[in-house]
Amino acid sequence: MLKNDLILRAAQGEKTERTPVWLMRQAGRILPEYRAVRNSLSGFKELVETPQFAAEVTVQPVDILGVDAAIIFSDILVIPEAMGLTYEMVEKKGPHFPKTVRNESDIQLLKVADPSDLGYVYEAIKLTKKELDGRVPLIGFAGAPWTIFSYMIEGGGSKTFSKARRLLYSEPALADKLLDMITESTIGYLKNQVAAGADMIQIFDSWAGVLPTEHYSKFSLKYISKICDAINDVPVTVFAKGAWWALPEMKDINCRTVGLDWNMDPKEARKTLPNKTLQGNLDPCALYGSNELIKEETKKMLAAFGDHPHIANLGHGVYPDTNPEKVKYFIESVKELSSH
Repeated sequence: MLKNDLILRAAQGEKTERTPVWLMRQAGRILPEYRAVRNSLSGFKELVETPQFAAEVTVQPVDILGVDAAIIFSDILVIPEAMGLTYEMVEKKGPHFPKTVRNESDIQLLKVADPSDLGYVYEAIKLTKKELDGRVPLIGFAGAPWTIFSYMIEGGGSKTFSKARRLLYSEPALADKLLDMITESTIGYLKNQVAAGADMIQIFDSWAGVLPTEHYSKFSLKYISKICDAINDVPVTVFAKGAWWALPEMKDINCRTVGLDWNMDPKEARKTLPNKTLQGNLDPCALYGSNELIKEETKKMLAAFGDHPHIANLGHGVYPDTNPEKVKYFIESVKELSSH
């Protein structure tokens, strides 16, 4: 039994005694405790792939920051890795794929991920659940197929994602083939996360905002929708960063919660998505401000969501140089200002 199930009730659209709050990237570089664990290892990948350490850093923000949910410490790129395309994490630069997918023969070298190849993630979930002992729910996650596809084609982050986008125009059938493989891999992976104990799932579409509207429906939302249809025993959140124009289409997909980034207007989203819980969407940079400012901005954010079912969060992951005390102050402000 969960002692604090606020976030699950909010996701189901129920009235809650206060607004639940958690943060994307809450387990990470902002916490000195996280850095201590990370520095004792060879690097990021060892941390992701060692269940006891992944579980330890997953629980830290619950103890230190007082958030209403933990999110398993992992990476969206474990999926391409399990499909046969390995990545490395380059310090201060981010992910890098030494080999990328360029054509049909590259795709033939890949496979639909066998969920058992990702056993370390399920093990970390089981350990985390034991450690949390029902204090708060645990969120599992995966990247949206389009975002994963982008990394596999580009080989890393990009300003334009022009290689990945070019393929949608030049070889749409090939793009669909790879997107299908990623989708199938992701469904198996998420089902296993739920079986291991994840109480909720979030799909991160980090590069949603680079696509034109028509392509977003065809090459992203279609596949996200397939994943949402397959995961029906826990609430699912879809966070498509930058895709404000896709909100009307999200009304019809099988997710319970839609995440908003800081450029999206909660008042508009409430009108567009009367049937969904909304999550977000304080600008992460507000946490560089004074406590008075943080409280003021939090108050404005809560007012903008009004009485619509809401899970408080930032509009993106917390930035690595943010002072943990400011993060804590934001969390306490949400709790204080939303209690009724």
